Amino acid sequence: MTRDPARADTGVERGDGRFPRGFVLRIFAYVVAGHVFAAFLYFLFEMGSR
Repeated sequence: MTRDPARADTGVERGDGRFPRGFVLRIFAYVVAGHVFAAFLYFLFEMGSR
């Protein structure tokens, strides 16, 4: 089975068990953005309870 360079970056899991770099960066960004949003909501509720 030969490897086609045109299909190298299709978003499919790599042969060595690693996920594509874009997928990992997107998940990291979603986690960070989710925590920032949760902190903002926490801040709003804290300010509202005073």
